[in-house]
Amino acid sequence: MSVDVVGARQRIAAHLVGRERELRLTLAAVAAGRDILLEGPPGTSKSTLLRAITAEWGIPLVLVEGNADLTPAKLLGHHNPARVLREDYSADNFVAGPLVEAMEKGAFLYIEEFNRAPEDTLNTLLTAMAERQVSIPRAGQVTALDTFRVIGSMNPYDNVGTTRLSTSVHDRMCRLAVTYQDEQAERGIVRLRAPLPALDPSLYERLAEDAVAVTRATREHPDVRQGSSVRGAIDLTLVAGQLLTMSGDEDYPEVMYDAMVVALSGRITLDETVDRTAEAVLRDIWEDRFLLEPHAATPG
Repeated sequence: MSVDVVGARQRIAAHLVGRERELRLTLAAVAAGRDILLEGPPGTSKSTLLRAITAEWGIPLVLVEGNADLTPAKLLGHHNPARVLREDYSADNFVAGPLVEAMEKGAFLYIEEFNRAPEDTLNTLLTAMAERQVSIPRAGQVTALDTFRVIGSMNPYDNVGTTRLSTSVHDRMCRLAVTYQDEQAERGIVRLRAPLPALDPSLYERLAEDAVAVTRATREHPDVRQGSSVRGAIDLTLVAGQLLTMSGDEDYPEVMYDAMVVALSGRITLDETVDRTAEAVLRDIWEDRFLLEPHAATPG
């Protein structure tokens, strides 16, 4: 795979916020011909990173959602039943699944929620990753183009309905832990994804700062097992912006709490031992931000 890694890194970095290290390491792995597992919570730009790389290199991205219904046959493909009845089995009536499609096109096969796929389905990938070939019964052998890669993503904090990855799978893939961006980077993402040109610039800056701060606080609250990603801060900014447009900023703290309930209550997962509601936890975070920090509650 002959690509301009240095130039690609510079061009892709211009469209990403706070992902320089992850971009450099992912580019190095795929340019070296390796498959890779991106491990991190939702909303940490894993999909955005891959889409940017494949778009830059002009490589297709074949997306698959890992779940219990992803069988080996769905991943590889199947023979068209109607044509089999008329013509018997042949290579011509084989309908390619996403794995075969990605191999034939030289695409990146991106499997989200990688550890939710059944073990026998993941084992189907072993030969494709090790040999760059798979054998299709009654259809022959498929050899991958040079740019074919298998990319998986998984959330290390989610253990419901997941499969423990085998040593064989781990042995064939590089791994990169992708964590949340720092606060400055998340503010940059909010400004990029949730612009509110109709809002007063100083009010908007305050809103974006507060939205990022309370969203990040959900990841540190003792009653929360998994907090919200920056997507929560984006939605919080947009919802609060609409509320401020309707009511003005006289009741700014209360507006922010209402927006927090809408944007964040469904995005946080409470610890199983906690007998509280998401709204109550968000109220704690709200009070810390807007009552215990007087400067945060002062307009301007």
